Formats: sequence, C-alpha cells, structure tokens
Amino acid sequence: MNTARDLAIVALDMAPDHTVEQGDLSLALAAAEVFDLIDAQALVLDGDLITPSAQAPTGDRLLDEAASSLVRQDPYESVEDWLWRRGRGLSAAYVQDLERVGLTARPRSRRISLRATRTAPVDSAARSQAEERWTSGEPVLAALASAAGINDESADATEELTDEAVATVLAAVGNAVMELEAVRQRRAIEDAAFDNVWRGF
Repeated sequence: MNTARDLAIVALDMAPDHTVEQGDLSLALAAAEVFDLIDAQALVLDGDLITPSAQAPTGDRLLDEAASSLVRQDPYESVEDWLWRRGRGLSAAYVQDLERVGLTARPRSRRISLRATRTAPVDSAARSQAEERWTSGEPVLAALASAAGINDESADATEELTDEAVATVLAAVGNAVMELEAVRQRRAIEDAAFDNVWRGF
C-alpha cells in the first residue's frame, strides 16, 4: 500500500471539480510518506519525533528518496519539521513521477494550445487501488485528503483513527496547513494594503 501515491492519484482525479492548493497537498503528501515509511519499517515515531530505522529499499523512487533524507542523528526531527522540509514542492514531484512511470498522461489534442494541459490518471492497477481506498472511505486517506482540501472529512472517519502515531501525524499536518493558510491570508492583506497605498498617489 502506497498512501502518498494513492493520495496524489485521488488529487489528480478530483482536480476538475476541486481546487487544491499545491502547498496543502505537498504537506499532506509528506504526511502520507511518514505513514508509508512506518509501514515499510523505515522509521518509528517517538512521541512527535521521527526516529529512522534500518534503511531498506521500498521499491518506490520517491519513498526511497524520503527514507534517505531522514535525519539520522540526535536531535531527531519532529513530524512538523519534516512536513515543512520534505513537503517543499512535493506535489509537483509526485505529478512528475506518476507521469514518468506511466500512471498519468496528458490528454492528446489535435489543436495546438499555448496552455499547459493537465495530467490525468490513466486506467491502471494503481488507479483502481486508489479509487477503492477512496470510495471505501479508508480513514487515513480520507483524513489526508481533508487536510489537502480535497474533501470534507467525515466525523465517522476520524473516530476510527485511534492509533497514537496516526493521530500525531494528522495533528501535525493539520497544524502545518493552518499555518500555511495564515501566511497566505497575511500576504493577501499586505498586498491589498500595498495596492491601496499606490491608489492614494
């Protein structure tokens, strides 16, 4: 199971109907990688600190890259610090990687367009797996999608998430997304104030 890849596929599938902030999705993908690396026994959580385990290849290029970038000496990195560091540009990296391995493609058009066409998932076993997890309301995937702004998380899904490590990661990604939104709002206010100053001249 590859939660990060499934989340990226779901985000691309939902793209025509949902506007997703790339920063929010990148943070959620970094959180999904934590879950995938826990499953691969590449790390364990000690409270909110990421403690690396013996590194073994996962068979996934981006997950192996994530595992190799873990801080391997004390003081270890907190989950939230990892989200900010690893999450930078991660949504674009997943889009490129999905296209590289043939899980997405750009629609062909006879017309020449100056606008870049959006990449979309192709029919594949990976897409079917992601859709199955999505439609079944799998709680971790649903919670990460909610953090990324893809859907509104249901209360039923969150009630099922009682594992301490899962709760720690989801709390960290929730805090990071709220912090990013606060930064966006502050910039919007500053930009509006700057525009008003120029209008006064």
